Amino acid sequence: MAAENQERHVSALRSRSYQDESYLHGFLGTVGDLQKAGVLQDVVLEVEGRRFPSHRLVLSAASPYFRAMFTSDMAESRQKTVVLQGLDADMFGEILSYAYTGTLQVSLAKVQPLYQAADLLQLDYVRDTCSSYMAMNVEHSTCVDMYKFADVFFVDIVRKRCLQRIYRDFAEVSDSEDFCSLSVNQLTEIISHDELDVKEETTVWEAVVRWVQHSREDRLHHLPSILPHIRFKLMTSDDTAAILDHPLVREDSGSSEVIRNMVQKGNSNLKPRFGMMTEMVLLFSGRHGSDEMLCMNPPSGRFFKVSCSSYPEVVAKTVTGDNDLYILTAESEDQLSLFKYNQMGNRWEQKASVHSTQGDGRPRNEHLVEADGHLYYLARVVDKVSGREEVFMVLERYNQHTDQWHSCSQLQLEGRYEHGTMGDTFGMIKEYKVVSCDRCIYVFSDTEMHRYNPSQELWSRLTMARNIPEFVTAIAMGTEIFCADYDFTSSKMMVYDTEADSWLELPALGRIAQEDRSYSIYSFFVLEDQLHALLFCRRETDSHTFRIFAYDRSTGIWSDCVGLPVLPPGHWQCVGPCTVARIYLPYLKDNDIFLECAARPVV
Repeated sequence: MAAENQERHVSALRSRSYQDESYLHGFLGTVGDLQKAGVLQDVVLEVEGRRFPSHRLVLSAASPYFRAMFTSDMAESRQKTVVLQGLDADMFGEILSYAYTGTLQVSLAKVQPLYQAADLLQLDYVRDTCSSYMAMNVEHSTCVDMYKFADVFFVDIVRKRCLQRIYRDFAEVSDSEDFCSLSVNQLTEIISHDELDVKEETTVWEAVVRWVQHSREDRLHHLPSILPHIRFKLMTSDDTAAILDHPLVREDSGSSEVIRNMVQKGNSNLKPRFGMMTEMVLLFSGRHGSDEMLCMNPPSGRFFKVSCSSYPEVVAKTVTGDNDLYILTAESEDQLSLFKYNQMGNRWEQKASVHSTQGDGRPRNEHLVEADGHLYYLARVVDKVSGREEVFMVLERYNQHTDQWHSCSQLQLEGRYEHGTMGDTFGMIKEYKVVSCDRCIYVFSDTEMHRYNPSQELWSRLTMARNIPEFVTAIAMGTEIFCADYDFTSSKMMVYDTEADSWLELPALGRIAQEDRSYSIYSFFVLEDQLHALLFCRRETDSHTFRIFAYDRSTGIWSDCVGLPVLPPGHWQCVGPCTVARIYLPYLKDNDIFLECAARPVV
């Protein structure tokens, strides 16, 4: 018996599995040929009077719906002909073709009924393919129709994409026939959103009027429930008076009462619409306890100095994808305070503090960035290890729902101090730039580069290009990171492509014709999807001044924004890239803290 068991064991060790790839790839082709020839078919499916002879085995393998039908005790499992309800015959033909060939043809004309058929027959691949196809083909002319479909069938990816397009093109979309076919719930969802790109709130009111008048008798009674979603507090008194005198409102006492209550009481939590806000570059005073913030939009010539509640020295700042402005301030040697700016009240609201002492002494090179929907604090710290000081980048993530900070994995860096026997210090601790780009965080110096992926909570090292200068500022635009050395006249600008994982060298400003000045980089900023540089101009024969240049990525040329406002007198702090946020200027005016600064000519 033992010998027999040993022989079986040896035989098992020698056994191997072989897979016939040609058989696997040719199986569907053979099954398809049988279907075309009408051979071995054992069931007929009838859809809208059309007959589709098929094979139960193929149908059961392709669809859980048919598998349940043909392998259970259902009457259909014994019938030669099965009538299917709720399906379009043409779409079922497409589905059947997919079951036998694995190939799917999708177009705008048939993607919705094809999705419905796949949803009924539980064909995940067909359903997911249709969802992706719709999401990729959301256009001005299709966004409302696709939104209605996605809302009914809970196709989240398509629904979100359509809403983004509707918000962006609201003025035009709301004038279409499709818009007037929205349900009352769909209408209120759209007009409730902050992201509507409208310049005036009256545009929203006019869209509601068109929707009601499209089917006046059926929809007029919905008006009182729709009106609270219109932000009457953002309208002028003349606008609200005209609305109260509108026939739709005069005919319904309930509507006029709703409007008057909203105008009188309002809702302090309602934000301005996206299109009502202006992109502004923000600078902060570097003096402790200052109450000044500088807002400027160079292309439009708008340039304002804003007084708000005072705050300690700003050590880091960022604006999130939701247009929330955060700053970190130094309260003490071992603690930083997080503040969020409330535009409506023009005040800073304090959030959870960060305990910053980790290692030997106060952290340096501190940053605040948003990545993948989360806020992160990064700082360079030093730890004494075996006679030398190791350098780390610590990482903390902020949870806005619980108002708490949580530690993430820290990163060991190359820069270090090393101490000799006589106390001599060798080496140096480098300055690191931190940039959020393409949903990840990038940390780099002139010798090393690292990436943190928030979704995986993982650090990875990237290859740094040779001959990289010591960057003074870095900023992300799209999927690229632009970096510059201090001397912006004779030095170079480097661009890192996050998708290709490669560096590209581009010329910086270069010497301007008929000028003997040199220019130092003060900061980069991205305004209205264009890269700008705020430069410090130096010349022995005149006083220092600032100039703004705009970069054309297609031509690689920097253009001098001559005549635009420059920084007014003040100790403005600008370490790293300038912060850019969308600001609702009437809030500043209404609170009597609005100061316009005149532009200074460039000499």
